[in-house]
Amino acid sequence: SIYEMFGNECCLSTGEVIKVIGFKINKLIASICENNEVSQFSAKVELPLNFPGLYKVVADKTPYVSIEEIARTVSIGPTRFGHPCFYSSEDIKLATLTIKHGEQITFNSVEEVNGMMSVNCGVVRNNQSHSFTLPLLQEGKFYECEDDQIYTLKEIAEWKIPKCRNRIVKLSNTLHMWDSSNPLPENFDGCLILTPVYEVQAVMKFRKDIVRILSDLDVEVKDITDCYDISSFLQPLSLENIFERTSKEFPMAAEIMEGPSGSQKPCNLLYTGKEIIIYKKYQATRVLASEIRSDSPKRHFLIPMSYKGKFKRRPREFPTAYDLEIARSEKEQLHVVATKAFDSPHKELFSVSVGDQFLVQQCQTSEVLYEGRKKLIDVLACEQILSDTHKKVLLPMYMEGGFVEVIHDKKQYQLSEICKEFRLPFNVKVSVRDLSIEEDVLAAVPGLQFEEEITDYYLLISSASSPVESWEIPVYRLNMSVHLLNKDIQAVVPPVIKTTVEEISEEQYYMVRRYENQTLHPPPRPPKKPT
Repeated sequence: SIYEMFGNECCLSTGEVIKVIGFKINKLIASICENNEVSQFSAKVELPLNFPGLYKVVADKTPYVSIEEIARTVSIGPTRFGHPCFYSSEDIKLATLTIKHGEQITFNSVEEVNGMMSVNCGVVRNNQSHSFTLPLLQEGKFYECEDDQIYTLKEIAEWKIPKCRNRIVKLSNTLHMWDSSNPLPENFDGCLILTPVYEVQAVMKFRKDIVRILSDLDVEVKDITDCYDISSFLQPLSLENIFERTSKEFPMAAEIMEGPSGSQKPCNLLYTGKEIIIYKKYQATRVLASEIRSDSPKRHFLIPMSYKGKFKRRPREFPTAYDLEIARSEKEQLHVVATKAFDSPHKELFSVSVGDQFLVQQCQTSEVLYEGRKKLIDVLACEQILSDTHKKVLLPMYMEGGFVEVIHDKKQYQLSEICKEFRLPFNVKVSVRDLSIEEDVLAAVPGLQFEEEITDYYLLISSASSPVESWEIPVYRLNMSVHLLNKDIQAVVPPVIKTTVEEISEEQYYMVRRYENQTLHPPPRPPKKPT
């Protein structure tokens, strides 16, 4: 059979041996959904996996009849997405505890326990986690729990569409302006039924890349697994697979089977056929930064602590008095100028005019007269800067005004100094670029806001042929496949690490913030007007 792969004709000869290594969703067919059914007026549209937008998954109403069915059809694994949650319609009595009907069960991994294949599970009660196993033979009615996370289409295709089922999703954020090339209706914010179209991933004996075969290819095959030595085939591994290996297995030599896309280093150095050394796996800190601009889209960056450039401060903007309270520090007094007028409804509190300047002092409570009754409210004590004196004033914490910071600090800071001395978010611009980077992308950005420090997962690699410098590559943002080489590694100590500022897409930015904030409580809201 002759078929087209990536624009090239490929041939599957009679008698050729293929090792199938997996099934992957190639694209999605979407239909507009009404009441969990395809709308009769909806045309089917084809969506590529990189179609922009963020989506919420709608829980499937069809139950699973056994733990085995869940393990066979739902992705369960060690990554962020591999912990699906279900509930049982009936109580499940175990030796150590009883799982109540309707109680959320998290599925963590599948493994053999006492000679029986089982799923490691957990429930949370009174902020305490309880672990247990459920055998695959366990029967019942198991329903998906509601999922409040947001996902890209690619993430949904890889982790959130069970085998042999469709998936309903709700558009949460479009991220991009609508145009005529968008297959979805303008201003669409409803639900879609996604039907996956699969491809078969395979390796062939005399090829060093991964072959993708569309599932509707008209070709007859025969299963010869039991009578063939499959160890003679290459074993492709993703970066996630490499990261799951124990630390003792590093360093290791590998050859790239599929390289990532991208023109920036190190992506342009990681091409198919290149041999690399993978020295170690680890977690590393990055500062998430966004370009300061009023229009969108903004550019977003992950900056390593090894960045050698220097920064100067830029004024921050504060929409409310409450934001001033959050931003103030013991290290220096916050000096701001008002950009929006505010007329106080209480004579005890100050009315602000555009151009008024203040030194922020502290939060306190104050008594005000409201509808003939005295009431205590939160206020921000400030000093108004007049031409020849300072005047003590009180601003209501709920005040919706506008303030811009006045910067007196002319010092140049290293990235680590800013993270140590100041509270993020923090506005800066590059004053001295990092000379160790060929093209410092941050130097061309007029203003940056450092939003938060994040921790991410990396592999440290170098070229096997000329290991003069090493690179940190992100495990979860780089699509790359390798196979391991049976070679002795001479250089156990990696060469000097090359600093890389990673520019990330809008979708990746939301994903990074989502993961980082999963364990954080939402910030307190500013006080409301007294009622």
